[in-house]
Amino acid sequence: MIARLSGTLIHKTVNFIVIDAQGVGYRVFVPLTTFYELPEAGERIALHIHTQVREDAISLYGFHAEREREIFQVMLGVSGIGPRLALNILSGISAAEFVAAILQGNLGRLVGIPGVGKKMGERLIVELRDKIARLDAAMPAGAGERRVVSLEFLKEDALSALTNLGYKPAAAREAVDAVIAAAAEPPSLDVLLKEALKRLAG
Repeated sequence: MIARLSGTLIHKTVNFIVIDAQGVGYRVFVPLTTFYELPEAGERIALHIHTQVREDAISLYGFHAEREREIFQVMLGVSGIGPRLALNILSGISAAEFVAAILQGNLGRLVGIPGVGKKMGERLIVELRDKIARLDAAMPAGAGERRVVSLEFLKEDALSALTNLGYKPAAAREAVDAVIAAAAEPPSLDVLLKEALKRLAG
C-alpha cells in the first residue's frame, strides 16, 4: 500500500494530478482543499496517500494534510459513501469544519456541501460522531485547525443564544461574523454576545 508519495508535480487539474516519482507517473485524485495547496508544475511535492485496490484498478487519493486523509478514510466506512463522494465532501468543507459539524450535529452545514442531502447528512452525523471524536482525541489538530474548530463552537453557541432571544438567524450570523472579524483574538462567548447585541440593536 502506498501511504505517502513524493516526487515532481508534472500535471495538475482540479480532479487529479500526476506525480513523477523516479520516472514513474502516478495519477492521484485530490480534493480542492489539497489542489489549492499545490505548487506549480515542475516543482517537488509530497502527499499523504490513501490507496484503493479493486480487481480492475488501483486508485490513489492524495491529501496535503494527514488529518484530511484520516477523515477521508473514516468517511469510507459510512454506508453509501465511496471515495469519489468522500473526496467531493472534502472539496466543499475543510477538515476542521467537517469535524466541528459532525461533533455539533450541524446538519445545516453538511447539507450545504454539494452532493450531500438531508438523509446523507443525518447518516454522517449518526455514524461518524463517535469515530470522529475518537479520531480527534487520538490525532489533535494543528494550532490553526484547533482555532477553527473552537471558533466554530463559539459561533454556534452565540448564534443559538441570539436566535433563542428572537433574532433572525441571518441577522444574528452577520453580527457574530462582524464581531469576530473585528477582534484581534477570538473573544469569549460573553464578549461576543455583548458586541453582537450592540450591532443588532444599532
